[in-house]
Amino acid sequence: MDSKDIARRRLGRSALEVPAIGLGTMTFGQQVDERTAHSLMDQAFEAGIDLLDAAEMYPVPARAETFGETERIVGRWLARKPRDKVIVASKVAGPARSLTWIRGGPLALDEANIREAVEGSLRRLGTDFIDLYQIHWPARNVPMFGQYEYDPAAERESASLRSQLEVMEALIAEGKVRHVGVSNETPWGLMTCLRLADEGLPRVVSIQNAYHLMNRTFDQGLSEICVREQVSLLAYSPLGFGHLSGKYVADSKAAGRITAFPQFGQRYVKTNVEPASRAYAALAREHGLTPTQLALSFCYRRSTVASTLVGVTSALQLQENIDAWSVGWPDELAAGVEAIHLRYTHPAP
Repeated sequence: MDSKDIARRRLGRSALEVPAIGLGTMTFGQQVDERTAHSLMDQAFEAGIDLLDAAEMYPVPARAETFGETERIVGRWLARKPRDKVIVASKVAGPARSLTWIRGGPLALDEANIREAVEGSLRRLGTDFIDLYQIHWPARNVPMFGQYEYDPAAERESASLRSQLEVMEALIAEGKVRHVGVSNETPWGLMTCLRLADEGLPRVVSIQNAYHLMNRTFDQGLSEICVREQVSLLAYSPLGFGHLSGKYVADSKAAGRITAFPQFGQRYVKTNVEPASRAYAALAREHGLTPTQLALSFCYRRSTVASTLVGVTSALQLQENIDAWSVGWPDELAAGVEAIHLRYTHPAP
């Protein structure tokens, strides 16, 4: 495929344009060794995919022994590329998760923590600046990673979004960060960030949330905000942790992240995940597609999605992800997707 075939889309109100397919890197250093990771980044770059999404806590599952290895692998690859030709995104880990090897918790998203995080990422990536720096998850109490109800009883002290954006403002002024994004954020959080931008703080250009055929909760509130306020969605987990590839339909114990790391699949133990996976796989085959092609083409074609972040462990997987860009989307296929969505609405929120 010619690199010109993959569309480029503006990120929020910024001047930065990103490819419609981005490369997620959280497997690098765990499932994917450095040599393979460099080969995958080369393959992606040659296809026009110049957006790399990383995080200080990667690879996943997060462990003290591998902490930061993904960024180091990306950094060593980045060292042999023109820096202005690659868009590097990374994230600062939030509090309230048992990552005791990251800044002792981390216990907060205050200035000291954010600064320590960004300096560490810059060092591991071997670069002077990060194109898109994202808050990995909210510091405050919110439902996430398989939870779907807000629980007021779980409230806790946390750094305000204002204070976090004030730190980002300083980092932008220092040239260490170009643009700011959020991840795993809610409508309230995004609107609060945008209100603060109206007061002069950095404007969030993107939100990175889970989005796929079995989790379209973004469409219920966040999509309107993103369209009206010009904030771009970076869709992660487009294959629903591998469920939408169809491999678990054929074999529930097939090799993959959900069988290797079941503790990270809270979203996918819910009742309707299995029948929804089967229904989408069957629809794909009715239209001469693989389940992966169907799932990715759905995300690629959504008007609210600026870039779909694909995570792969092999060249074959990456090529299938790239080739899915050219898949057609006839009306009868779109109708079939909506019929399944109405039958199994958000089985994996």
